[in-house]
Amino acid sequence: MDARGQGGLLDVELAPDFRRSRQIYWTYYEPREGGNGLAVARGRLVDGPQPRVENVQVVFRMLPTLESTLHAGGRMVWAPDGKLFVTLGDRSILPGRVQAQRLDSHFGKIVRINSDGSVPRDNPFVGRAGARPEIWSSGHRNVLSAALDGQGRLWEVEMGPRGGDELNRPEPGKDYGWPAIGYGEEYSGKAIHKATQARGLEQPVYYWDPVISPSGMAIYSGSLFPEWRGNVFIGGLSSKALVRLVMNGDRVAGEERLLTDRNARIREVVQGPDGALYVLTDAENGSLLKITPRR
Repeated sequence: MDARGQGGLLDVELAPDFRRSRQIYWTYYEPREGGNGLAVARGRLVDGPQPRVENVQVVFRMLPTLESTLHAGGRMVWAPDGKLFVTLGDRSILPGRVQAQRLDSHFGKIVRINSDGSVPRDNPFVGRAGARPEIWSSGHRNVLSAALDGQGRLWEVEMGPRGGDELNRPEPGKDYGWPAIGYGEEYSGKAIHKATQARGLEQPVYYWDPVISPSGMAIYSGSLFPEWRGNVFIGGLSSKALVRLVMNGDRVAGEERLLTDRNARIREVVQGPDGALYVLTDAENGSLLKITPRR
């Protein structure tokens, strides 16, 4: 494992049939000849006095290989049909960034695979010459937040540069514009995009400027907070907040910042089986918080 920079272990998910199969999946930076890249591995969890993972198998590798310690993405989301979405970043450096809209590269993409890593036959670019068949959507910068809504549809929030974090609902075969269009600029202040809109490129559902630096995402469906059903919760790193979006259909109707008094970077947010929200803060003394209604 390559743990430099933004690397290391990135996400862990249970297989949909975990109770039977005991399979777990994880994403990580894999060192390779010529650089590194995101990989998805799976194995069988054996619990007990000496827990271990057996029969480890890599089921997906981001290609091409590039030397970078930044922007590999790494979130996984299981769809209702048993397919696995994996988010992939643009690797940040210019040789990777320019591949975010190219279909011969995994950089800046969301991919969709079967549980064994094979390609679903109904993926949008299956059979297209020169296209990697795992690709679901393109033109993303770096996606560290992804979740399904109540209709089983994928949503994601991706990091912009200085300005331009985006909420998107990725649809098959569509291009979400990075780096051709967007609402941010280089950290130096120099321009990146020629425009904010262009024909054939998708607009975000919502964007932030200044950024929230999104990491982790849950769309609430529990019973503990009935007034929050359908709301989107996003961990904020630089914003040091749990960002709540109130949705009206597929549009954002309102935004609230929670937990700002803790002055903590929020790395992850998930909904537990009890309907509580579990929030992981990102710091030397990081904490796992459980959010429930006041009694």
